[in-house]
Amino acid sequence: MNPTVSSRLPSPSADEREHSDRLLSLLREQIAAHGPMPFAQYMERCLYAPGLGYYSAGKTKFGEAGDFVTAPELGELFGRCVVAATQPVLATLGGDADFLELGGGSGAFAETVLRAFHASQSLPRRYLILEPSADLRDRQRERLAAALPAEVFERVQWLDRPPEESWRGILFANEVIDALPTTRFAMRGGEVYEEHVVLDGEGRLMRSDRPADALVSGAVRHVERDLGAEFTDGYRSEILPQLPYWIQAIAGSLEAGLMLFIDYGYVRREFYLPERNDGTLMAHYRHRAHNDPFYLPGLNDLTASVDFTALAEAGNSAGFGVAAYVPQSTFLIGAGLQQAFEDAYEQAADEASRYRLAQEVKRLTLPDQMGERFQAMLFAKGMNVLPLPADLLSADQAGRL
Repeated sequence: MNPTVSSRLPSPSADEREHSDRLLSLLREQIAAHGPMPFAQYMERCLYAPGLGYYSAGKTKFGEAGDFVTAPELGELFGRCVVAATQPVLATLGGDADFLELGGGSGAFAETVLRAFHASQSLPRRYLILEPSADLRDRQRERLAAALPAEVFERVQWLDRPPEESWRGILFANEVIDALPTTRFAMRGGEVYEEHVVLDGEGRLMRSDRPADALVSGAVRHVERDLGAEFTDGYRSEILPQLPYWIQAIAGSLEAGLMLFIDYGYVRREFYLPERNDGTLMAHYRHRAHNDPFYLPGLNDLTASVDFTALAEAGNSAGFGVAAYVPQSTFLIGAGLQQAFEDAYEQAADEASRYRLAQEVKRLTLPDQMGERFQAMLFAKGMNVLPLPADLLSADQAGRL
């Protein structure tokens, strides 16, 4: 643990520290029994270990009271724009089209989207939520049952695994790829090494690099070939060798429709800039970002930026074509943000509500907020006509990939 990091972050409560210590004990046991733990496995345990991981324990994660704020938590404008962009696609696909959300968070997005679909009489056949966290699933169910009319709520279904039967519709994921357990690699003497987690002499977690296996090494060499340059000695970053398999697993059964991913990240040549030589891995604790993944495991959200070129390749390998790649601000504006804002502004109850709406637009669109840091990537499959907003298609930056 980095003492500099702990000194500038809020102190955990006794209960929080005890919770983190329980996960730490589990990690120590597993490392002692099985040897060095690949970083991706460590990240997976920190985020998803049953009852102990960040997403699977009962702590408030989202919104002002949690550790970070996602776009749907800011208000309804984000969700309304997603509806405006996807509604024509659902209409084209017909009455048996479904909407699948990966990782439902607090349920804020589902609530906004289902209200908007209901208001325009264009509800999908089913609203599916693939949610691995039992705790979050319970919170989502409680929220949606209280907020939605019964006939709308009955269309919501929670899934334990991706649909196995062929289906048609929209697959949506906001800030999901960044939370996939990532592999960390490092270069030494021209060879690829994989970062592992080991214990020091006093039982503390520490980093150790081991020669990479063929899968990780092959993924790194592919990136080098694509960039036309080798990584220098000492260069460290992240890579998702499992991404093509993951996309195939979650979307392989989608025979016709659209996938929409929104996340923070870069095209490959920007992701692997020479000066970004310690990668993009970040930990988030009570609205503070830091770079020590070993600080209070289980209490921090661990994330890495997305290589959107890798995401495009993975989508292509699963039979999808990239329909558009744009910054979040461009996506939202192309999907009718101005109209959504004006409608909400007109209906706002008071000046404070109108001020919050203006702040919401700024957070969503300004370059130093979410507007440029977050990107939107749309994939299409099995559709002769793709009725996406013209402003969105004309702003496409897929050539940068």
